[in-house]
Amino acid sequence: MATAPDGLAVEQVHVWRGDRHVLQGVSIDVHPRELVHISGPNGSGKTTLLRVISGLLRPEQGSVRWQGQSIVRSRTQYQAALAYAAHEPALKGDLTALENMRFAVGLKRRTSASELQAALDRTGAGGCADLPARVLSAGQRRRVSLARVLAMRASVWLLDEPYANLDAAGSAVVSQMLQDHVRDGGLALVVAHRDLSLDCAVRRLELKP
Repeated sequence: MATAPDGLAVEQVHVWRGDRHVLQGVSIDVHPRELVHISGPNGSGKTTLLRVISGLLRPEQGSVRWQGQSIVRSRTQYQAALAYAAHEPALKGDLTALENMRFAVGLKRRTSASELQAALDRTGAGGCADLPARVLSAGQRRRVSLARVLAMRASVWLLDEPYANLDAAGSAVVSQMLQDHVRDGGLALVVAHRDLSLDCAVRRLELKP
């Protein structure tokens, strides 16, 4: 049984899709200052697992606990501590990058335009601040999505393919973000097809199809 009173505990999670048993009793503890690299072939349930951990999907069996409490019962506290970046950046096309940031981060906490701009600058998306999201390239949209994660100041990061559509410079930014987050006491679960060679504690959870 998973027991992580100071972090996340995923306990015997089962998820079916019709007759297909996507997640079969997945369990893992993740403590502060740890990063878990979730890997596996297509269809092995990587994104499904992140959605369960985020609270967006209820498993048929099993549970997820944050600091010893079920995320269902402590939803408000858990969501306040969580930053989830899906594989497809969820940006509103008619809003600028900065407006998208203000909307999403504003749901978590009070912030300022200068703080949001600083997050965009850090991910290399500073020049996109006043552009509507619909005109941004896939890589620029990814950078805005990552800036949003930074600005949320969350202790739990769930990132689904954060390196997708990024060039070498953008990939280096992601790696540095993750290292800094873990060193500062955060925890992260990251779905990635690439190897993660990071200067921080990394564990690997490989899912089977």
